[in-house]
Amino acid sequence: MSAPALVLEGVSRHFGGLKAVDEVSLTVAPGERRAVIGPNGAGKTTLFNLISGELSATAGRIELFGTDATRLPPHRRAAIGIARTFQITRLFPVLTVLENVVVACQALDRRRFAMHRPVTAYDDLEARASELIDRFGLTAQRTALARHLAYGDQRKLEVALSLAGRPRLLLLDEPMAGLSPGESRSMHALLEELDAAMAVLLIEHDMDIAFAFAGRVTVLHQGRVLIDGLRDEVSANPTVQEIYLGTA
Repeated sequence: MSAPALVLEGVSRHFGGLKAVDEVSLTVAPGERRAVIGPNGAGKTTLFNLISGELSATAGRIELFGTDATRLPPHRRAAIGIARTFQITRLFPVLTVLENVVVACQALDRRRFAMHRPVTAYDDLEARASELIDRFGLTAQRTALARHLAYGDQRKLEVALSLAGRPRLLLLDEPMAGLSPGESRSMHALLEELDAAMAVLLIEHDMDIAFAFAGRVTVLHQGRVLIDGLRDEVSANPTVQEIYLGTA
C-alpha cells in the first residue's frame, strides 16, 4: 500500500502563551479531497504554514509521503511533492503570465541552476507553461504583465503556478477569497478538474463550496481539531451547524 500523502502527529505551534495550533493529528490519503474549516483565528493558515515549512513546529511530527519532514525546509518539502497557494496572491508582478508560469515550471527542474541559456530556450518548459495557461483560461492574457490582470485572473494564475511542479499534495488557502460569485463558480469548476491522484487540502470560508469539493472535512477551533469526518457527518453535526454554519 502507498504511504499517506500527509500524516500529522500531535503537531503544535505556540507563540509565547498563544497556542495557534495545538496537538493536531490527522492523516490525508493520496488523492483525497479535504476541507479545513473554522472561524478566523482557528489556526487554519498556521497549520498550512507548518505543513509547507514556512513555520517550524513547536512539537509533533509531520510526515509527507512516508518521509519525516518535520525539520525539512520548504524547498525540500516542495521537492517531495507539496505545493500551496496563499490568502494574499503571490506573483511576479513585472513578469508576464507566461514568464510567471515558466519560472514556476523551472523551479523544481534540474536545469533551474543553468545560467548560460535563457529560460525561454527550453521548449518543454514553455510547452508545460502554455498547457497550464490554457487550462486556466488565461490564453488571451499570456503576454500581459501579472500586475495588470483582473483579480480573479490573478487567483487563477496563482493556482496554475502551484501546479507547475506537478505536486502530489496541494494546499489551497482560500482560493475563492475576494472573487465574485461568477468567478468563484469558475474557480470551483477548475478545482474539480484537478488530477484525481493528487491530494488536496482546501481552506475555504464558503461552506457550500467547501462541502461540495471535499469528501472529508476537518473543523478547527482555537487551534485544535474539533471534528473530523466525512462531509455529511460534519455538516449534520449540531455543533458545526450552530457555530460554523450559522444554523441553530
